[in-house]
Amino acid sequence: MTTYIIRRLLQAIVTVFFIALVTFMLANYAPGGPLTGIGQSQVRLDEEDIARLRAKYELDLYWPVRFSRWLVGLPSGPIEVAGFEILANTPMGCYLQDSNSGTCKQYVYARDIPKYHPPVKSSKGILRGDFGQSTVVRIGQPVSTELMSRFWPTMELGIYSLFLSLLIGVPIGIFSAVRQYSRWDYIITSLSFFFSSVPTFVFALFFILIFAILPVFFQETMPWLPRLPAGMRTAVREYDIASWFIDIEPKSLADRALRLIMPLTVLTLVNVAGWSRFVRSSMLEVLRQDYVRTARAKGLMERIVILKHALRNALIPFVTILVLQLPGIFGGAAITETVFDWPGMGNLFVDALNRSDWPIALAYVFIVAILTVLATLIGDILYTIVDPRIRLS
Repeated sequence: MTTYIIRRLLQAIVTVFFIALVTFMLANYAPGGPLTGIGQSQVRLDEEDIARLRAKYELDLYWPVRFSRWLVGLPSGPIEVAGFEILANTPMGCYLQDSNSGTCKQYVYARDIPKYHPPVKSSKGILRGDFGQSTVVRIGQPVSTELMSRFWPTMELGIYSLFLSLLIGVPIGIFSAVRQYSRWDYIITSLSFFFSSVPTFVFALFFILIFAILPVFFQETMPWLPRLPAGMRTAVREYDIASWFIDIEPKSLADRALRLIMPLTVLTLVNVAGWSRFVRSSMLEVLRQDYVRTARAKGLMERIVILKHALRNALIPFVTILVLQLPGIFGGAAITETVFDWPGMGNLFVDALNRSDWPIALAYVFIVAILTVLATLIGDILYTIVDPRIRLS
C-alpha cells in the first residue's frame, strides 16, 4: 500500500505540472487579457501607454519566465523590461496650463506616476498560495481573497445538493433494480433519462419562468400565488412572496432559504437522475452473480441479500463517482450559479472567462485539477475498504 501511494503521488505531481503548463499556455495564447478593448475604449492610449501596461503585467517577458513566476515565484523580484527607462521621461499629460494661451507650462512624466512603474515584486507562486491579482473582475484585488469570498456560497449549494441527491437517488436506484421491468422501473428509468438529457440551464430557466415570472402576471387575479426570488444569495431590501406570507427581511434565514430553493432543486434533480441510473445498472450486474443466488438459496431474507451481499459490491464503482464529486463541490455548478446569479466559484469562473481575467481563471482550473487528482487517489484507496478482495501494491 505504501509503495502504491508513493508511486501515485509522484504520478500526481507530474500530472498537475503538465495541467498547469498546458492551461497557462492556452490562457496566454488565447485572445483577451489586460489590453482587451483598448482600441474601442474612449480613452486613447498611445504606444508608450501600451508599453507601460505590458510592463506592468509582465507581458514582455518570455512565457517560460512568466510561467515559472506564476507557478513557484521564481525568478523573484522585479524584472526590468528593455527600453522602459527610456519611457520614464515621456510626457504623460499637462500638469499646469496657461489659462490665457492654453499652452502647457509643466508636463507630467511617466516617472511621476507610480501606477505606471513596473511591479515592485512578483507573485510568490500558486504553489505557495499566492494566486496573483485580478486584472479585470476586481482590478488589483488578490485572487485568493476573491476565491475565498465565493467559497462558502459554493460549498453551501454543493453540499446540500450532494446530500439530497444521495439520499434520494441511491434508494431509487436500488428499488428500480430490485423491481426490474416493473411499472415503477419503467417510470423511474424514463424520468431519469429525461432529467439527464435536458441541459441544466433549461431546467433553471424553466423554474424561473414558472415560479418567479408567471406569478407576477397573475398577481392581480391570484395574489395568494407564491413567487420565489429568481437570483442572488440574499436580498438588498425587504420583499414579499405572497399575500398570505409575512414580509421577508434581507439576509434573514427565510431569505436565504427561499433563494436556495430553485438552484438547489435544479441541481438535485439532475444529480438524482444520474445517481439512480448508475446505482441501478451496478445493482443489476451484482444481482446476477452466483453468490447472490447462493445467498437466496440458503433462505436468507431478501432484505439481507440486497443490503449485505449485493449493495456492498455494487458500491465499488460507485465510490469512484462519489469521490470525484469533491472537486465538483469546490468548483461549483457553473451553469446553475450563472443562471441564478449565485455568488459562487462557478459564477466567478464564468465571469473571469467572459472578461478575460486569466489570473482568476488559471487559479480556478489549477485548484480543481489538484482536487481531481487527489480525489482519484482517495478513490483508489477506498476500494480496499469497500471490497477487501482488492489489494494495492
